[in-house]
Parts: sequence; C-alpha cells; structure tokens
Amino acid sequence: MPTILVIDDNLAVSTALNVLFSLHDIDMLHAESPEAGLTLLREQAVDLVIQDMNFTEDTTSGVEGEQLFTAIRAQWPDLPVILLTAWTHLEAAVNLVKAGATDYLAKPWDDRKLLATVNTLLELAETRNELDRRRSRERRSRAQLSSKYDLRSLVFEDPASERVVALACQVARSDLPVLITGPNGAGKEKIAEIIQANSSVKSGAFVTLNCGALPSELIEAELFGADAGAYTGANKAREGKFEAADGGTLFLDEIGNLPLTGQMKLLRVLETGRFERLGSNRERQVTVRVISATNADLSTMIREGSFREDLYYRLNAIELALPPLAERPGDILPLAERFRPADKPLAESARAALLRHAWPGNVRELRNVIQRAGLLAMGDRIEAADLNLPRPAPVRNTVVAEPERADIETALARAGGIIAQAAADLGMSRQALYRRMERFGIKTP
Repeated sequence: MPTILVIDDNLAVSTALNVLFSLHDIDMLHAESPEAGLTLLREQAVDLVIQDMNFTEDTTSGVEGEQLFTAIRAQWPDLPVILLTAWTHLEAAVNLVKAGATDYLAKPWDDRKLLATVNTLLELAETRNELDRRRSRERRSRAQLSSKYDLRSLVFEDPASERVVALACQVARSDLPVLITGPNGAGKEKIAEIIQANSSVKSGAFVTLNCGALPSELIEAELFGADAGAYTGANKAREGKFEAADGGTLFLDEIGNLPLTGQMKLLRVLETGRFERLGSNRERQVTVRVISATNADLSTMIREGSFREDLYYRLNAIELALPPLAERPGDILPLAERFRPADKPLAESARAALLRHAWPGNVRELRNVIQRAGLLAMGDRIEAADLNLPRPAPVRNTVVAEPERADIETALARAGGIIAQAAADLGMSRQALYRRMERFGIKTP
C-alpha cells in the first residue's frame, strides 16, 4: 500500500486528507512542522509528500514552504512533492514547480483533481521503484559474474549482453566447439576471449584467424601450414594456426568465408584432431578448442551449397547469438565512457545523441565516433556536434483521433484498471487520459 506524508500545521487539513486517502487504500502520515516532516522522511519510506507553504501563524509569504521544499529536494531528489497553497502565495508555488516540485493545488482543493494527481504520481513512483529494483538486481548479477569469472574487462550493462556473457562463462569449461553469431563490430571476438579465459585450456595459446581477411587460396595454408614449395612463394615450411593453437584455443572469425576444400579439412580436424600441411603427407595431431564466429546466414549458405551442413552442425554444438548494439542500448553510454579521453567528459547533449543513433557499425562504430570526437572537440567536453552523427529524420505530425468513452472503458478493462497501461495502449499520456475520463465521467479505478 502506498504511503503519503502530509506536512501541514492545520489539523483540519490533515484530517480531511486522511479520510480521503483511507477511502482509496492509501496510507497517510502527518507532520505538523517542517522539522517533524524531515524527521519522518528519514525514518520511514514515503512515496509522496504533500506540503503546506506556511507554518507560522499569520504568515503568508510562502518562505517556509520554499525552505522545506529545498530541504526535501536536497536529500530526496526523486521524491514527488505536491504543494498546498493559498491564492495569496500562488506565485511562490509556481516558482517551486519550475524548480522541480511535481505540482501545486490551491486551497480549498478539489478531491477529484487531488486524487487524479496523487494516483498519477504514485503510479510513476511505483514504476520508478520497480525500475530501481530491477537495476539493483542487474548490478548484483553483474557483480557476481565479475567476481566468479574472468570477463577480460568487458564493459556491459544491458541485460541482453549479460545473458550472452553468462552463457559464455557457463559453456567455457566444455570442450565442445562454440559458434558466435552476430553482426560485424558487435564484439564477437571479446566473447571468444571470455570463453578462452574461463576454459580448461586458459593457460594455452589464444590464436585468431579472420577467414574473411585472406584470399581463399591462402586460408588453408594459414590454417594447416605448408611445406616448402607447396605453392608459389612458399620458400620455406611454415606452421599453421592449428599447430600454433595446440593445447589452447583457435578463434576462427568470419567462418562463412572458408572455401569448401578448407571446410572439408576443418571438419576432419574437428572430428579427429589430425591434419596435414599443404604439400605434405605427414599427418600431425593437435588438441585445440575451436571457437568460430560469423555474421553470415549459414543456413542460407547451406541451402545454396556454399557451406557444408555437416561442418555447420559440428561447429554449432553451442551457439551464442550476440545482438547488435542497437538491441542492447544499456551498453551504449558505458562503452562511450570507456572509449572517451579521460579529460573530455560527455555533455548531456552528446549522451542524448548517442542514445538516438542506430549504430549500424555497432561497437566498432561507437569506438571510432568517440575517439574522433575526443580529438576534434574544441571545448572541455564532448558535445553532440563533436560526434558528427547524422541528424534524425524529422517527425511528421499526424492527427490522432481522441479515444471515445467505449475505447477508454475497454482499455481500462484490458489493463485491469492500471492507468499507466491503459494510457500506453491508447497512445496517450496518463494526464491526458485522466482529463478524458473526467470529461466522460469515468471514475478512477
């Protein structure tokens, strides 16, 4: 049950409010002075404060109310405060609303309007409290992951990223191959590093090969090595990535670019641990944990005949799907803070611009944008203009028909009487819904 603190020296006011709130399942605490009110706030959890503007007899300046509000806001910056005011000091209340007070009501108040305002603020407070609780749970979960596993200094706060990281740590001790899927620049290699760092072969080498960065005729030589004379320019024998990774982990990025002949040899290594260098008949034996990654649709490539189905299922014993940065927005600002220069903090305008951008280049694009802005910013902060991001497309104004009585009643029933949910379903704000309900004479649930 929500709790409201009323700070007012008039006993008749507190009694009337107590009766009103008790009829609507709202607990009320009462304090007769600013000092008593601040003491109660320190001792008990309160969802909303309703405060008077004057407490000394024959005083109408509103100074005492301003001082009380300032003290509340300094210690509880997110606590909603409604001001009760007489018309003689309405200007002071309006100024406090501009300074951060939630609303003001003139004495004598209208019970319906007061309840509508209180219910709206309590819903917002409950939403904020639930968000705070969820964020607290997420922080504890991330802290547990960090204390239990080596996360290679990975920066993440979004739940979508946490799920991938937690699964990567969970499968790390297995010897099964892992396939990491996701778009370019999303951070697939970092996930591979976390798997290696928490695996049974973490003391072994971590060798990487980008199969998309080499001509197809050289990929096999890179993977398996080559004897002297195996191909034009091979003047001496060379060791391949599998030999270099023996006893450790081999990370194959862009595995979809591996040619079919290389796919066949890779499948054999995965199944037997044996291979031959190019130009050699001598069989070699290795023990390697293979992690592969791709941004390609391997299922489509299988249907088109450019990727072996048996290799796909061998690589895909465990799949980790890393979402694009746009689908894990909680990571954007923490990553930006990691990439920025220590002496160039992000201005609020820059933070807002970063959250608006779609990030088609993912983490790689974000790093490049922040590092460039850090070099080019002329001021002591990185502003939105320094990011040089494209401006969002203008929003076209559309006329939306206001909901009728039947629409509102249906939305309220569907939402179980929860105003916030009904307003969201109707595409309007809670305040607008309350006004519409009042117009139609629909009672607040």
